Amino acid sequence: MRIAIDIRSAGGEKAGKGWYTFQIVQNLLKLDKKNKYILYTQSKIAGFDHFENAELKVINKKKWLWHLFVLRDLKKEGIDIFFAPSSYIIPTFLPKSIKSIITVHDLVAFLFPSTHNKKALILEKLFLKRAAKKATHITTVSENTKNDLLETCKIDEDKVDVVYCSASDDYKPLEKESLEGFIKKTNLPSKFFIALSTISPRKNYLKLLKAFKIVQKSHKDWHLIIVGKKGWQYEEIYQYVKENYLRKNVHFLNYLSKKSIIKLLNLARGMVFPSLYEGFGIPPLEAMKSGCPVIVSNSSSLPEVVGSSAIRINPHDEEEIARAMITLIKDDDLCEELRTKGFAQAKKFSWEASAKKMLEIINQI
Repeated sequence: MRIAIDIRSAGGEKAGKGWYTFQIVQNLLKLDKKNKYILYTQSKIAGFDHFENAELKVINKKKWLWHLFVLRDLKKEGIDIFFAPSSYIIPTFLPKSIKSIITVHDLVAFLFPSTHNKKALILEKLFLKRAAKKATHITTVSENTKNDLLETCKIDEDKVDVVYCSASDDYKPLEKESLEGFIKKTNLPSKFFIALSTISPRKNYLKLLKAFKIVQKSHKDWHLIIVGKKGWQYEEIYQYVKENYLRKNVHFLNYLSKKSIIKLLNLARGMVFPSLYEGFGIPPLEAMKSGCPVIVSNSSSLPEVVGSSAIRINPHDEEEIARAMITLIKDDDLCEELRTKGFAQAKKFSWEASAKKMLEIINQI
């Protein structure tokens, strides 16, 4: 078969959907030596040009023109299946001769529209339902997202499968010696929590900062390091830090390399992830693989991801979040217990296993 994949999100500074696309396609190409893959993108992306069964097609067009040129090229290439791991536009307009698989990461545009980027909100409301109804098959990244999809789009459950996300095997405990140079070079505080995600309303940073302000009352020498790009409505987060005199203890590091994030996760007392809604939630898994205890919301897919290996909190209650952070500060035994449980829980997910399931779907439809 000839299979086309939209891999645009796998390039540049990747967040959740980008890492999903990068990892699932990489592992799919390693596993499948029978089918031919055409990988469509807007600019060259490293990591995909060494597979014998894959061709990287760079179509240097912007916005709607890119989609039109790809749709035209799909017919020329005689494509059998189009896989859309992060976008719904092309699957909506595919001819009936081409089967399609789409991945639905979350239903935030429908369930939490006020927390979503306006442009993304419009696009998903325009195309997600149409693409889902037209798709030959659909994968979701968690059971929770599958349930949200079935409830929101009213589609046949038989054409929906869960293909989980995972975390890279690069996330792991590191030797102390390899961390000492990083500590000196970055002038890191010795006592800190880490938060890892794009700064946007859905990630609930304002509530986290209110919780950290409570922690500061009794633990003034502790710090909070926030790693993530400035997303939608990030300004109020910076403003809150300024107005509440937290700038000495709250540090914004923007987007960092994977290597730096792994080192920070190894050094942090814990990760705090109070997101209001997640389709899956890769950062808590990355933290657990690195041996970093996790505090996570008790909502959406997150309990499914972390199991009993994290402290679960109500993301709307800053006092509960603060209590969880103080518990980790005080309780060394609990931290060690969460590390052990986290390693075990993280082993339940792997990109290779997810790619195998995706390949089974491709070969069956």
